[in-house]
Parts: sequence; structure tokens; C-alpha cells
Amino acid sequence: MTQQQYIINRKVNIVELAQALGNISEACRNLGVSRQHYYDIKSAIREDGIEGLLEKSRKAPRIANRISPEIETMILDYSLEYPTHGQVRVANELKAKGIRISDGGVRGVWARHDLLRKPLRLKRLEKYSAETRKVLTEAQVAALENAKEEKQAHGEIETFHPGFLFGQDTYYVGYIKGVGKIYQQTGIDTFSNMGFAKLYTDKTAITAADFLNDKVDLEQMKLLRVLTDRGTEYSGKIEQHLYQLFLHLNDIERSRTKAYHLQTNGCAERLNQIIQEEFTPSLLENTSTSRSIKSKPTLIRL
Repeated sequence: MTQQQYIINRKVNIVELAQALGNISEACRNLGVSRQHYYDIKSAIREDGIEGLLEKSRKAPRIANRISPEIETMILDYSLEYPTHGQVRVANELKAKGIRISDGGVRGVWARHDLLRKPLRLKRLEKYSAETRKVLTEAQVAALENAKEEKQAHGEIETFHPGFLFGQDTYYVGYIKGVGKIYQQTGIDTFSNMGFAKLYTDKTAITAADFLNDKVDLEQMKLLRVLTDRGTEYSGKIEQHLYQLFLHLNDIERSRTKAYHLQTNGCAERLNQIIQEEFTPSLLENTSTSRSIKSKPTLIRL
């Protein structure tokens, strides 16, 4: 029996005993309660039934300091318009419009609506855009684009099907006497995590284009976009750069990683690390011929 059930049963017993004895005063005297308490119980049952016998909290809700619903709505609307602004700036901007609100008040509104962190406010904007199909303002579009770039800078890439994004990178393997410098062209489909690698003795636009042409079956898998760094083997004018020309002829877009942020192309970098740990040491130890270095590709399925 719960505490609430015990309280209800005790009050019902008072009423039942008074009915059995036919004397309210005697029933109250036997149970040690006042007649006023009996009448209060009868009144509660008459108005609310048995549920009226439950104990009611005497604490009144302390909402005197809560801002008005109108101001709360204005804060939410502003946060939807400028989701990257912090609580101090939101408070200052609203004060400039004649609305008196503290930064703590703004934070309180965000806390009630689970919007304390910037990613949560951006997610709310994305949901709003998807549901309403309304045209976003320049500030909203800029906020979403910047958030997407930040995700990519930290290695978070959105990919939806094979061929949607192919990460490509050039990795310096080492030096072999009699052969020279060895470079590795690495590529990985970010959706299926199927990776390829091929060794070359130079690092040029020709080798970068040859790797795509040799390893990726463009007839079977439509490649939409390639993600590379800003190296000279990938960058240049279409008229003078063979890699750029190859992409143009095959209708493939190219995205560049953020400068000094290797994690932007994290899939390719991780594949480079796996190949370095698993295959490179044994490769450098075997220096008998240079032919095997030039021709043997590596296929890795992660």
C-alpha cells in the first residue's frame, strides 16, 4: 500500500465509522479527529470524489520572476534567425529593440526549450527549414553553411550513397635506393569505406588522374565529387592541369580540404595510417626490383 492509498483509506474510514455509529461526534472522538476534519472530508468527496482526498501540495509555483510569454517568443524567434549568437549578444540585441532581458534570462529560455548549445539551435533551424519549406534569410543560410564547414573541418562528412564523395590523398612512402622517392595515391569511397592505393615514383597531376582512371570504374559507379587537399597535383587551371581536365571531362566536382586541417579528409588519412602500419615496412624492406613498386596496387576494404 502506498502512502497516498493509506491516507485515502484513513479518511474513508472516518466517514464509514460515522455512518455505522450514526453519530459524527462519537466517531470523531473514537478516531481522535475533529468534527471539522470530518466535514472537510465530506466536502472533498462531494466536490471531487475519492480523488479529492489526496494530499495537495501547499507549495505555490514560483513563477514571479519568469519572463512573459511574449518576450520568450521573441527570444526563440531571434534564436531561430541567428542561431549562432550567444546569450549575451541576444540580450544586447533585444535591449537595443527596447526589450529588457538579461543574458541569464535568455539562457533560462534556452534551457526550457533544450537550446543551450549552438548545435541544438542549428538543428532547430534545419528542422524548421525542412518542415516549413520557407526561404531562409542570408544570415540563416550563412549559419548552416558555416556549421557544415566546421563539421567537415573536424572530419564529419555527410555521404548518402556510393560515389557521392571519394576522398583522395597523396602519401610519401619513403626512399628506396636505386628507385628513388616512392609516393602512394590513396582513395576511399566515404560511403562504402572501400579503399584503394597505388604506388608511383613521382607526385604529379598525371599520377593523380591515372589513379582515378585505373582504380575507379566510372562506368559502374557514378562519381559525383572528389575531396582532396590543396597540393599541386590536384590544383590548377583546367586548360593546363591534367587532373582538373580529367575531372571536367568526367563531370566530377572537386572539394578542397580546409588548410592545415588534415582531419577534413579523415577517411583517406586513416587509410594511409593503416597501410603504413600494415604494409609499408615490409615494402621498404623488399628492394629487389622497382617493377613491383610501380605496378602493384593495394585494395583494402575497411
